[in-house]
Amino acid sequence: MPRSPSSPAFWRSPLRGPWFTSVLGVVLLVGITVLFVTGLLSYAAYNPNLSAVNDKTPDKGILGFYLFPWPTRPVWLYRLTQGVHVTLGIALVPVLLAKLWSVVPKLFALPPARSLAHALERLSLLLLVGGALFEFTTGVLNIQLDYVFPGSFYTLHFYGAWVFIAAFVTHAVLRVPTAFRNLRHVRRPSTGPASGSPERASGLPGAGEPARPEDELVSPDPLPPTVSRRGALGFVGGGSVLLVATTAGHGFDGPLRETALLAPHGGAEPGSGPNGFQINKTAASRGITATETSEEAWRLVVTGKDRTVRLSRTELRELPLYSAALPIACVEGWSTSDQWWRGVRLRDLAGLVGYEKDAAPDVLVESLQRHGAFRVAALRDNQVRDPRSLLALFVNGEDLTPDHGYPARVIVPAAPGVLNTKWVARMTFGDL
Repeated sequence: MPRSPSSPAFWRSPLRGPWFTSVLGVVLLVGITVLFVTGLLSYAAYNPNLSAVNDKTPDKGILGFYLFPWPTRPVWLYRLTQGVHVTLGIALVPVLLAKLWSVVPKLFALPPARSLAHALERLSLLLLVGGALFEFTTGVLNIQLDYVFPGSFYTLHFYGAWVFIAAFVTHAVLRVPTAFRNLRHVRRPSTGPASGSPERASGLPGAGEPARPEDELVSPDPLPPTVSRRGALGFVGGGSVLLVATTAGHGFDGPLRETALLAPHGGAEPGSGPNGFQINKTAASRGITATETSEEAWRLVVTGKDRTVRLSRTELRELPLYSAALPIACVEGWSTSDQWWRGVRLRDLAGLVGYEKDAAPDVLVESLQRHGAFRVAALRDNQVRDPRSLLALFVNGEDLTPDHGYPARVIVPAAPGVLNTKWVARMTFGDL
């Protein structure tokens, strides 16, 4: 009689078992916890409570309970947290796939629910598997700049993360004690379907021993082994290491960036010289023309509580100029090393329109770009007041190039790249 997926004998791999699954589960327990925390920090870095223009997740309600003003120190803060978030997420893909493979018999087990506790576990498992696949898939697509999913990535990823973490916590409460017990109390077999790994010799309960839920993972009719469980874990770990090696370089400048073969920003540097560092969106892709950014045509409009001023680039150069060494870091995980920016302090611009420099308020920044996310972005007062926050005119001793935001761009320490607005046209200071 043909076996169905609901039959334990249908699944014949000798690798499945409580020890193998528990090891993968503990790795994911730690890794996903770090992913969730760094994801929350990434959302906070956008200052979504500051202004509706920064909030890509409307009606978040209680889900935004933890939000706080994003700091400007240390300058590499967002570069670190988002770099960890993206690189760790990529590294965990093989672990997640191996974990799902190891527990797939449970997804087909009958009856669907043997008790209320078992029903809750199955429901959490369904949400856990679906949430994990959704979050990892949308995250990887965002890194690759493939926005094939409907709606905004920010909204989908944010709400998906909360659904996933609710299922994850529920599942962890139910299963983590068993996972650690499996790691502590299994005994090493002398023979068995995958000898050389710390698993039960038969993988099944002994005489008079009650069946355990985790024993469902062990095949009663396993195929001959071709690799040990430790060997399989080594294969999974090797896949993670390979993904890190071919992704992490997008967080660095120079030759190491060329090792980021799987990252869209990991190829050749965008030119050479002082402006030869990573570019996310080019001027052409955002509809910026040389005519509107020319010295003759472009004017910066700065508005405050009691006046408005219009400044040419020449007039901006005549104001006190300051320098700051700051990186650029993007939500997609890539970042640059520190670049030397030179321009007018944001708090000095606030001073031109009626504010005390040390009491400079929030600012709304508008770009010349015609389309794309964050054409308008807002910065908090602590970001405006930081002496390293600049309306930059130069980088590394030369004028900005069009792709780096000429004639002027915002650069703020520790802020996500999209808040470092390029091709600035208007700045409006005031409480937002």
